[in-house]
Amino acid sequence: MLSPTTLRRWSWTHKWSSLVCTVFMLLLCITGLPLIFHHEIGHLLGTEVEAPAMPANTPRASLDQVLATAKALHPDRVVQFASHAEDDDNVWFVTLTPTPAPTDDFRSVAVDARTAQVLAQPRFDEGFMYVMFKLHVDLFAGLPGKLFLGFMGLLLLVAIVTGVVLYAPFMRKLAFGEVRRGRSTRVKWLDLHNLLGIVTLVWAFVVGGTGMINTWADLLIKYWQHDQLSVLLKPYEGQPIVPVAERGPLQQALEAAQAQAPGTRLSFIAFPGTAFSSPHHNTFFLRGNEPLTSKLLQPVLVDARTAQVTASPQLPWYLTALLVSQPLHFGDYGGMPMKILWALLDIATIVVLGSGLYLWLRKGVQAASPATPTAGSATGGFAGSALPTSGAARSTEGAT
Repeated sequence: MLSPTTLRRWSWTHKWSSLVCTVFMLLLCITGLPLIFHHEIGHLLGTEVEAPAMPANTPRASLDQVLATAKALHPDRVVQFASHAEDDDNVWFVTLTPTPAPTDDFRSVAVDARTAQVLAQPRFDEGFMYVMFKLHVDLFAGLPGKLFLGFMGLLLLVAIVTGVVLYAPFMRKLAFGEVRRGRSTRVKWLDLHNLLGIVTLVWAFVVGGTGMINTWADLLIKYWQHDQLSVLLKPYEGQPIVPVAERGPLQQALEAAQAQAPGTRLSFIAFPGTAFSSPHHNTFFLRGNEPLTSKLLQPVLVDARTAQVTASPQLPWYLTALLVSQPLHFGDYGGMPMKILWALLDIATIVVLGSGLYLWLRKGVQAASPATPTAGSATGGFAGSALPTSGAARSTEGAT
């Protein structure tokens, strides 16, 4: 049994953690909804690149030829990354930038993996889905935006935990999940808010927690490079980026990487000097073929000059946690049924957050009214959140 003082402290923490993060959580839920179906929306809008149908035994072009085709379109740029389409290994996406350093100035070229012909030059830095993605990931503010949203995610977790603690003491007089339809509009919304908050409890905690972890991605990768990758690259210390003219055959490097990790398939390639590689290696990131291992990556470092494997380190636990958190966050590991479930829970959370704001604003209006204060306005009351209202408001509304 919580003492009155302890109850007030929990209530205060729940109220302010909820109020601070609610608007941003609403933004993330709204922008996250179309991202759940980004592939389907892309097909609908005609922005998805698809390879033409060919016999299954059609031979594949060499990776060197594919990159040469893409480079010919942008001879003044360098190749940063190359990857297969997520659900179609007949398409290569080649990313070209002015320098190997991280930048938002990039061009993408989609190349047929069998004919080495250009299929399209899709733009991933414009359009509706790009705006939704940037708002969801970093508010168009880069790393500071990511870290800010990560802090909002932390506040959401605090609101959830404190909401759970406060829920039981203030539902003593009501059946679990009861919505009092005969009461005022505000009381009905309050009960619905509490009901949906409890129903979406686990989902909101999982998505909020994994979203917070995802905001740390840039920092975790930099730490991995400093902590572990730098040890592997000690023999190359002080050497410049390997010039393109001195690099070995890329197809040979790809085959060497795949031979190092049999039973895997390619996720993407990072070229020398880029954020995910070293100045001296082509780094191949391979993934498994099972539902779980398909989300985990195995880096294979191949010497850019000799096309020989020099290292195949296991990713540390914190990068593994990051990779596992990403499909959990977007619900994209269980096919369409999982996406639909994620969307429904997302919509329910939007209702919870929106009703929280509505109830808090209504409480402010009632508090400013010269009429006799209502029970909800007589307390330090309600906080719009992803979970039940603060104890004081819940208690007085239940007593009226």
